[in-house]
Amino acid sequence: MAHVAANLKDREDSTEFAALLGETIGVNEKFEGSVVKGVVIATDDDHVIVDVGLKSEGRIPLAEFSKPGEDPEIKIGDTVEVFVERMENRDGVSVLSRDKARREEVWLDLEKSHEAGERVTGTIFGRVKGGFTVDLGGAVAFLPGSQVDIRPVRDIDPLMNTPQPFHVLKMDRSRGNIVVSRRSILEESRQEARGELLENLAEGQVLEGIVKNITDYGAFVDLGGVDGLLHVTDISWKRVNHPSEVLQIGQTVEVQIVRFNEETQRISLGMKQLEADPWQEVGDKYKVGDRFTGRISNIADYGAFVELEDGIEGLVHVSEMSWTKKNVHPGKIVSTSQEVEVEVLEVDLEKRRISLGLKQCQDNPWASFADNFKVDQEIEGEVRNITEFGLFVGLTEEIDGMVHLSDISWEDQTEDALKAFKKGDMVKAKILEMDPERERIALGIKQLSDDPYEGAMQGMAKGAVVTCTVTEITGGSVEVSVNDNVTGTIKKADLSRERSEQRPDRFAVGEKVDAKVMSVDKKNRKVALSIKAREIDEDKQAMKDFGSTESGASLGDILGAALQENNVKDKS
Repeated sequence: MAHVAANLKDREDSTEFAALLGETIGVNEKFEGSVVKGVVIATDDDHVIVDVGLKSEGRIPLAEFSKPGEDPEIKIGDTVEVFVERMENRDGVSVLSRDKARREEVWLDLEKSHEAGERVTGTIFGRVKGGFTVDLGGAVAFLPGSQVDIRPVRDIDPLMNTPQPFHVLKMDRSRGNIVVSRRSILEESRQEARGELLENLAEGQVLEGIVKNITDYGAFVDLGGVDGLLHVTDISWKRVNHPSEVLQIGQTVEVQIVRFNEETQRISLGMKQLEADPWQEVGDKYKVGDRFTGRISNIADYGAFVELEDGIEGLVHVSEMSWTKKNVHPGKIVSTSQEVEVEVLEVDLEKRRISLGLKQCQDNPWASFADNFKVDQEIEGEVRNITEFGLFVGLTEEIDGMVHLSDISWEDQTEDALKAFKKGDMVKAKILEMDPERERIALGIKQLSDDPYEGAMQGMAKGAVVTCTVTEITGGSVEVSVNDNVTGTIKKADLSRERSEQRPDRFAVGEKVDAKVMSVDKKNRKVALSIKAREIDEDKQAMKDFGSTESGASLGDILGAALQENNVKDKS
C-alpha cells in the first residue's frame, strides 16, 4: 500500500509539473510576437525600463518613444504598449520594442486605408538614397524622389517634419516595406483646380503662377492645374534675348491672359501687358533729327539695336554705321553694351520701328573733302586697291577716290592699262567729280595731259567729206581708217546710191574711198560714214551746175539729155 501511495504521489507531482509547464508554454506563446501593455518603472539617458508582468523587465531604446524630429516624452508610471520579441534573452532580460508595437497597430490601419484608396497622414523626417523616409504614425515608409511633387523640388526642407497627406502605393508586410506618394495627392487637387480654373478663365484676367519650364522661345507657367505659355516677346517691353535672363524655374510671377482658345485650351500669357506701354510716348519724345545716347543691346548681320530706354529700341542699319567702312560686319564697328550717340532718321509708330544713324553723329569725311577741294584740282595719293574696273586712290586716311578704267590712259582703255600700277604706288590724278551724298569721288589720270586725239578729230565735223582707207570688210559693213587715230564704219546701205552696188565684197582692204561724215563719236573716236550720201550730194551739185531743176535725176540722166539736145541742134 505504501508503495502504491508513493506511486500515486509521484504521479500527482508529475501531473502538476506538466500542468505548470503547459501553462508556462502557453504564456510564452501568448506573449511572444504580440503587443502587450506595460508600465514604465525607470529611465536613463539611453533606455526605458518597462514591466509587462514577466519574470524580468524589458529595456527599450529611448529613441523609440519619440517622434521624428521631436524629443521623447516618457516618464515613470506611464502605461505603454510594446511588442514582445522574446521572453528572455541570454542575459535573462525580456526583449521588447515600442517601434514594433506602434508599427503593428499602424500596419492594420494602413492596410485598410490602402485597400479603400484613402489618404493617410505622415511626416517626412529623413533622407535616403533615391528619396525620403516618412513616419506614418509609427510605421516608416519610403517616399521616392519622383513622388514628392508634380515638378522637381530643389529645396525639400520646407516639407520636412510637417504632417501632410499621402497615398499608399504599395505595402509588403513580410518585408516591412511601405511606399507612399505625395505627388498623387497634389495631382488630385490639381485636377480639381484645373477644371474650376478653365471654367473661369477669360482674356485680360490677371493671375499668379509659377514658372514650370524655360525654353528658348518662352516659359511655361503653372496657373494652378493648367499651364500657359509666356512667350519671350511678352515678358518685357525691353529686349529679352533669352527668358532665363529674367525668369527662373520655381519663380512666382503675375501674368495676364492674352489669348485663350477654349477648344484647344491653349493659354497665351503676358507680363509686359501689366506695365505701361513705353511706345505711347515715342511720337512726342523722338523726332527726326534729334540725337540721343543709348546702349547697344544686340548686334545682327544687318545692323545693331540700340536701347534708348526700357522697352524702346532703334535699329542702326549697317549702311548708317560708318561713313567709310563698307561691307564690314557691325560687330567690328560697335560692341554689345557700348554707349553710343545716335540720330533719329525715321519713326514708324504703326510698325514700332525707329531707324537710327550712327555715322550722322560723326564728321562726314566726304563732305569735308568736298569743302576743301575743287573739281579739276590735282591731288596725289596711294593706290590702295586695284579692280577690273579701275584704281582706288587714298585721298585721306578714311576715304578713297576712284580712277575708272576709261580715265587712266588716252591710248589704252582696256585692262592692260592697269598693269602699269600696283598697290602702294603713289599717283597723281585730277578730281573729275565729287558727290558727298553718294559718297563718291571720281578721279582721272589721263586728264593730267592733253588729249592726243583732239587734233585728229579736226575736220571730222558732220557733213564733211573725208578720204578713208578700208581696213576690214564684213557682211554688213566696211570698216575704214580716216587717219591714224580715227576709225569709221560705212554700213552696207551707205556703200552706193545704186542698190546693185551696195555690196561690201566689191571693196578691198587698203582701197581708198571718199565718204561723207554722218555722225561723230568723239568719246570713242569713231565716225559713221556714207558713200551714198556723198554721191547724192555730188549729183545735186552737178544738176545745179547744169541748171537742172529735176529732182531724182542722176548725173547720167542729165548728161544724156544734154547730148541729145546738142545732136538736134547740129542736124538743124
